[in-house]
Amino acid sequence: MSGRWVVIAPARARRPGAPRPRPGREREDDLAGCPFCEGREGATPPETFALGRPGRAADSPGWWVRVVPNKFPAFGPWSREGDRPGGLFARRAAVGRQEVVVHSPRHVRSLAELSTREIEHVAQAWRSRAASAREGGFGYVQGIVSEGAGAGASLSHSHSQLVWLEEEPPLVAQERRAQERAAGECLLCRVVAQELEHRIRVVDERDGLVLLCPFAGRQPYEMMVTPRECEGEPLAAGRLEPALALIADGIRRLRVAEPEPPVNLWLHPAGHWHFEVLPRFSVLAGLELGSGYFINTLAPESAAGVLREA
Repeated sequence: MSGRWVVIAPARARRPGAPRPRPGREREDDLAGCPFCEGREGATPPETFALGRPGRAADSPGWWVRVVPNKFPAFGPWSREGDRPGGLFARRAAVGRQEVVVHSPRHVRSLAELSTREIEHVAQAWRSRAASAREGGFGYVQGIVSEGAGAGASLSHSHSQLVWLEEEPPLVAQERRAQERAAGECLLCRVVAQELEHRIRVVDERDGLVLLCPFAGRQPYEMMVTPRECEGEPLAAGRLEPALALIADGIRRLRVAEPEPPVNLWLHPAGHWHFEVLPRFSVLAGLELGSGYFINTLAPESAAGVLREA
């Protein structure tokens, strides 16, 4: 689907000085000053959406999930003056909107620590804000979660980001073009069918969804969650909740194998929708950046076996 090539090189993990994330508990002052904890609503921009107790006033305690604008957005309501869409040096404004979904009033650090009800609240928030994005003329919403400083998270309190875009981003467009070249045959359907037949990389499946370690994963324990059958609308009622729950279970299993790993995950809502879950066990070095070859020190078949037993 992506055209990536991955070198599976287990011996690389044993080289001297090989980078590996080190579990580190947050400092007490991180908790004391966390702007996402209940009671510190004034530390964030005014909320755009929240679920909470009946009669609760906006930007006050009593919420279950809360959505606020990102204070430091890369995409925003920028002026299009100076746009140059074609030519050798193309240029255009990064028009969009970025919002932060605070997953719980409790100070938890991972999706794996959320209750079933809290995951349902997160799914409701994603659906509501995606609907608002469509009403505002934004055709694509990129949902992402970053856990741990090694994955780029600046705050440890569990949260996600929703990035409103006018059109699909480059990697999603690349996958769509690959799908079009397949002459109408869904590539991900073929992938899932083969994975379910062989089962060597399947970790779990339930509610019509599959959790697997994809062939040629870029990092140890890379995971994917996707429907068994072809579906094009992940935000439909009742679909996002079990997907997030299965991701949370995958991260919980990962935490058994590797204490507190940094993790990035994102939703590809176009076509046969799927989540990609990428633990961050190494940095991209010269070979990856210069050649495009990713180096994975753990075969996905081995990773799936570890996660199944966790």
